[in-house]
Amino acid sequence: MKVAIPKAINKRIGQALHDYQMLADGDHVLLAVSGGVDSLVLCHILKLWQQKAPISYTLTAVHLDMGFAAGQDGLVANQLDNTNLDYQIITTTLDPEALALSEGKDVCFHCARNRRSHLFELARSLGCNKLALGHHKEDIIETFFINIFYGGNISTMLPKQSLFNGDLHIIRPLSYLRKNEVHTLAEQFGIEPVANPCPQSDSSKRVVIRQKLAALYKEEPDIQNTIFASLANVKTEYLPKITRN
Repeated sequence: MKVAIPKAINKRIGQALHDYQMLADGDHVLLAVSGGVDSLVLCHILKLWQQKAPISYTLTAVHLDMGFAAGQDGLVANQLDNTNLDYQIITTTLDPEALALSEGKDVCFHCARNRRSHLFELARSLGCNKLALGHHKEDIIETFFINIFYGGNISTMLPKQSLFNGDLHIIRPLSYLRKNEVHTLAEQFGIEPVANPCPQSDSSKRVVIRQKLAALYKEEPDIQNTIFASLANVKTEYLPKITRN
């Protein structure tokens, strides 16, 4: 059954793709699939756009089994079967490696870094020039506040980012969508997300920031759009230059 993406949502996806020139003729796109709602929705969207786009691009999905829980790869494979995409399931030991490197501290940092390195190497070996990730508007805002509160810097994830002298670009086609809109699409696509097996998924810094922002959004429903717009309206001349001892 063909799914029609709601017009307003489809327009914002198209706007993000256009604003950042995310896709071009001849691209080979590696889709990183965690098994969660966001990455599975992205699989369906890019497959639909592939069928109607005036350009030709190739899609390959990959799920890295991080080594958290046995049997997860089978659940993710069941969901990927419904996307009609070529895909790979790769078993890794990234979780135990992160635990060993971190000695019980900053596990998320080491795990994420290992995962990115693995994806970059896989993209290179497959000849992919784009790496598509399922981050949406709220993820971008959360990362901004995580970096301020815990990283001591003002930065966030970009809708499109060039790496390795332009040999690889990270793209985030869902950048203009809210989380509830992504979940609306998940229902339409009949997605059954696979639970995150990470033992720290309920206690990470991102969860802390998400809870604080949820309270703020409840008080000020329109403030999310204002924060997001602010990320592209930085007045550096009004930021202090502090010399640290």
